[in-house]
Amino acid sequence: MIGNIEGLGSVPELRKRILFTLMMLAVFRIGAQIPTPGIDAQALAAFFSRAEGTLFGLFDMFSGGALKKLSIFALGIMPYISASIILQLLTVAIPQLEALKKEGQAGQKKLSQYTRYGTVALSALQGLGIAIGLENMHAPNGLPIVAVPGWGFRLLTALTLMSGTVFLMWLGEQITERGVGNGISLIIFAGIVARMPSAVIDTFRLVKTGELHPAVLLLLAIVMAGVVAFICFMERAHRRIPVQYARRVVGRRVYGGQSSHLPLKVNTAGVIPPIFASSIIMFPATIANFIQVPWMQSVARALMPGSFVYEFIYVIFIIFFAYFYTAIIYNPMDMAENLKKYGGYIPGIRPGRRTAEYIDRVLSRITLIGAIYVAIICVLPSVLITQFNVPFYFGGTALLIVVGVGMDTMGQIESHLLAKNYEGLMQGVRLRGRR
Repeated sequence: MIGNIEGLGSVPELRKRILFTLMMLAVFRIGAQIPTPGIDAQALAAFFSRAEGTLFGLFDMFSGGALKKLSIFALGIMPYISASIILQLLTVAIPQLEALKKEGQAGQKKLSQYTRYGTVALSALQGLGIAIGLENMHAPNGLPIVAVPGWGFRLLTALTLMSGTVFLMWLGEQITERGVGNGISLIIFAGIVARMPSAVIDTFRLVKTGELHPAVLLLLAIVMAGVVAFICFMERAHRRIPVQYARRVVGRRVYGGQSSHLPLKVNTAGVIPPIFASSIIMFPATIANFIQVPWMQSVARALMPGSFVYEFIYVIFIIFFAYFYTAIIYNPMDMAENLKKYGGYIPGIRPGRRTAEYIDRVLSRITLIGAIYVAIICVLPSVLITQFNVPFYFGGTALLIVVGVGMDTMGQIESHLLAKNYEGLMQGVRLRGRR
């Protein structure tokens, strides 16, 4: 990686792409500081100080702290992610959408258009819901969060938040097209990393005041390095199924006959399972916080992060959604048919249904390993905080996103540098065409 960083200056195009990406991320961070009109910022901050373990805290993490300030980017990129996931689910259920998916680039362009329409609709509904909810909320000291409630405030807030989400969606697409890395992922990455300086300052403040021993800080740094190394290893882990292609004679030419492999990623679902699991578990806790009934308050306390009930349900949901999302992404029958179509087969396995059953069996086993790995990473911060009283400012989902996006971005940078090196091999060489 150090060698790649040193070689950035030798590739002007890559340097321009990186500068463009940094400029767009700077625009995102500036916009996250612009507040929505009609909000009492102090009352809103006091309200969010007690919402860390609820659904609001989860959304605030993905918006990079913009929801806590109710800035113009308060909804973040979550409506776009939700629309993408909903469209993927509908692709399985609706044959017309499945046919569009198989049409290649034209079909993908149409599906991207539907995703944008869904993003606009979801962000408008969420913005209106937030505006109505804010009118009924008060800070712990009793001050109202909205100064002048009414339909004027609701429509203005919904339009502002929807426009912010649409702008972020456009910003992410521009980064993907003209920058380096996946734009949507980098926006989430920037929002999470923006909290890192304050977390480091708070950690050293605890050491300075004597609340945290330096030896504990050193042990925490070692654990962090080990966790990051483990995430890097598991994110790169694949199960390679050997594939043999039969020889075919077309005219005077012989095609095929080579060996290859079918790579199946261990963590196929990525960070989708913990996001879904957190949202579903935190939703009842968030609702219970607004209902002042004793048994509802006890439910809210039981479903707070760090409790045994929450962590147990969290792990079960992560495993369930890992299998669920993998089943949506991979269709073993389609994979087996594609192998058969191109003359490929798995040694020792008959083509067709037997191959699909074998791929499904392998997927089921590696998905369990990937789900357990994701569950361990997501539960580890809560264990460190509750059991050992260690200040750990980033959740497992945030760690998975930061490390995964960083690895993907570095992979794209390596691809650009490799392409430049290949171009250098061809300098001074003139290729002649056939007469």
